[in-house]
Amino acid sequence: MLLKSSLRSLLYQAEKNFQRIRFVSLSTPQDGWPILLGISFPKSGTHLLDQILLGFSKVSPFSKRLHSFYAEYEGESGRKHAPEEALKWLDSLHSCDIASAHLFARPDAIACVTSSAFVPYFIFRDPRDVVISHVFYVTEMERRHVHHDYYQSLPDFNSRLKVSILGRPDSDAEFPDIAARFAPYLGWLDQPAVMKIHFEDLINDRIATLNRILDRFLAHIPLQTSRQLILDALESSINPSKSPTFRSGKTGEWKKYFTDKHKKIFKDTAGDLLVRLGYEKDNDW
Repeated sequence: MLLKSSLRSLLYQAEKNFQRIRFVSLSTPQDGWPILLGISFPKSGTHLLDQILLGFSKVSPFSKRLHSFYAEYEGESGRKHAPEEALKWLDSLHSCDIASAHLFARPDAIACVTSSAFVPYFIFRDPRDVVISHVFYVTEMERRHVHHDYYQSLPDFNSRLKVSILGRPDSDAEFPDIAARFAPYLGWLDQPAVMKIHFEDLINDRIATLNRILDRFLAHIPLQTSRQLILDALESSINPSKSPTFRSGKTGEWKKYFTDKHKKIFKDTAGDLLVRLGYEKDNDW
């Protein structure tokens, strides 16, 4: 295992060196080449954003593969990482890396990510679709997930969806309700240095959203490359078939699955969250 890790590290560094040589003619930005960081709430388009950010490697000396992925919880054990583990991971990143994370907006993490060393993006999704996606992921796609056996033990989809909304307060593995799960990420919404992306905009208004992503990139890295060439690179990098968790790529699927009971539970639990994220104006939905 250690040998494989060392070989992967050597290959990664070799590829980065090749990228530097390939784009040696490009002028170095004033603050140096930064790190591209995709932050995501789980089940909100993580792999889609990763693919888009990797598209920048086609026109600039960024890595052609993700440096690494960080999550606040371990999927198999449910263990919650200590805050210093997130900071250690952030410190492991270097210029021209592209990285991805389910990262809480703690003050130390915010200070690091909003520095000139990073160009950060935060993607999130309608939490009603998140809980639907979570049920399918835990039940059908990830047998090693800490909650898989419990979800399998429940009698039907409706009961699993209720748990996805309300969490499992009696579980040894921390799994609070959907509003409490999102709460540690809310701080990213208040950071002007972090570009906010609605997953739905990438699905329903992709070109405009890619232009926004590019504008944020160019504000830090003023490439002289043709704008259309860069946009084509980002668009061509999107490949749902390479995402291990991509299921439908649709928006508003919660409308097919929520019963009146689910709606009431969700409104009582996370109605304010929907308003905060801009998905509803009030609880009249």
